Amino acid sequence: MLSKPFLTLKIDVDTYRGTREGMGNLVRMLAAHQAKATFLFSLGPDHTGWALRRALRPGFFSKVSRTSVVEHYGLKTLMYGTLLPGPDIGKQCAAQLRAVRDAGFECGIHTWDHTLWQDNVARRNAAWTINMMRKAANRYEQVFGVAPHTHGAAGWQMNVSAFVEHDTAGYRFASDGRAMLDARGAMVHPGNGPHRVRNGNTILQCVQLPTTLPTLDELLGCEIDGKLITTGNVAAHILSLTADNPRDHVYTLHAELEGQKLAPIFEQLLAGWKAQGYQFAAMGDYYEKIKNTDLPVCPVTWDELPGRSGRLIVQGKAA
Repeated sequence: MLSKPFLTLKIDVDTYRGTREGMGNLVRMLAAHQAKATFLFSLGPDHTGWALRRALRPGFFSKVSRTSVVEHYGLKTLMYGTLLPGPDIGKQCAAQLRAVRDAGFECGIHTWDHTLWQDNVARRNAAWTINMMRKAANRYEQVFGVAPHTHGAAGWQMNVSAFVEHDTAGYRFASDGRAMLDARGAMVHPGNGPHRVRNGNTILQCVQLPTTLPTLDELLGCEIDGKLITTGNVAAHILSLTADNPRDHVYTLHAELEGQKLAPIFEQLLAGWKAQGYQFAAMGDYYEKIKNTDLPVCPVTWDELPGRSGRLIVQGKAA
């Protein structure tokens, strides 16, 4: 009997509010569907307000207008780091973080300071990068009593030193980048998926499990095939991408979106993927499934994706 394709659920928890409110909602939803998932935590201060500096970037205002940032993140969150001090998520929400582990979900690191990492890591040196990553790892160990074993980069932003640090830390797998997508959100290169990263002549051992589907904030408000994507049809659109030629996928969701006002859409996705025959998986499950296969080796590559402003890590062309 052929095994079911995996729908790996990778949950980014970006903010203090998402940790306190959206995360618990997702735990309850996933448990109701008996769905496995990986939660990736922001463990230091919430400086979401600093993200307003991105207003100068091309495409930022169009994304804000499409996705109602204030509605989903809350005005108070958008003041953290500017008019309000940024709460320390790992210190103030340690009990909530441990509750996710106690509910049986795989846990890992998203970042130390989400906004600081997302806006800076691409141009920072090894010392800055390693310091940030080790601060997050140390806080993780303080909260959970064990060392972290996986990572998913904030904003899909990395640099070579960050990839090397995965091997230094002993991570077997991570999910730091994306598969290239077209304007509909379909994969440009259907062969994209698990791979290793090349650093010059060195092949790094940590396996990358890239996100292969578009996120809700990349689709909502866009016109695709002559149709405006809204909260009423976005689930059906994503399900259309997974209906034909089933394969393993990684879907990134957010405690601030699917865990709060967009929860009904995530419920539709869970039911739809189950009906399509997918098996919900954590990142570790996916790694165990593919770890003994012959994986491609790809260079560190940056590009733009439809619906998202700025450049991010994408799976490069295998040598």
